[in-house]
Amino acid sequence: MTENQTVQQKSVRRNRVAAAACFAAALITAGVVGTQSATADGAAHNAAHRTAVAAHPAAVAVAAPGLGSAALVQSEDFQQGLNPVGATVALTGRQGLSACSGEETMRDLTKDKATAYASVTWTFDTDGRLFESAASAPTGTAATTWEQQLVALVQDCQDEPAGHWHYGAAHTLTVTGGTAHWYPAYNGDGAVSGGVAVLRSGARVAIVELTGQPTDAPTYIEGIATAALSRLPS
Repeated sequence: MTENQTVQQKSVRRNRVAAAACFAAALITAGVVGTQSATADGAAHNAAHRTAVAAHPAAVAVAAPGLGSAALVQSEDFQQGLNPVGATVALTGRQGLSACSGEETMRDLTKDKATAYASVTWTFDTDGRLFESAASAPTGTAATTWEQQLVALVQDCQDEPAGHWHYGAAHTLTVTGGTAHWYPAYNGDGAVSGGVAVLRSGARVAIVELTGQPTDAPTYIEGIATAALSRLPS
């Protein structure tokens, strides 16, 4: 595959993610609050596993075997300048992982081997969005493997031609029982435009991405990563 073909494929993946994010935001702005509609085959299951909620209370903590939305970023975790107005929570593992992964989901990455999934999309009173997707692994070894796969996925978008959106250098932070690898994101003009972090705590792994941020400090995503990592063992 030529370099031009690789760049084109990445651009297509990002465009799909951006379109999906805009659609989710439109639903929330229109006041879609409550349980998402389900198919006739799985109405009860889906109604219990997908909820759109108004922010400012924290994202609704939905019970799940070994993992629930309490393990995800909550409204009080956001730093100054990010004012949440809505959140969509799901336990299906089918949310896109990041702007670099395109349509790949946590369920794809784990090959349906996780014992539980949880994800959230936060919207703000600005154009920014925050996406987080988490999975609970059956073993610590599996969690380490998934963490490495997520890191490789992010690193795939570090080396881009000049003038292209990309992730910056990797940084690592460690807390008791947990590790996060965080990366600032830069737009085509070289300005900071959010960032992404890969998290692991015990047998749980997650990826969290912020698009847009109220300051140009590359370390802004570090605060998000720290908050998300502190929630993951919940």
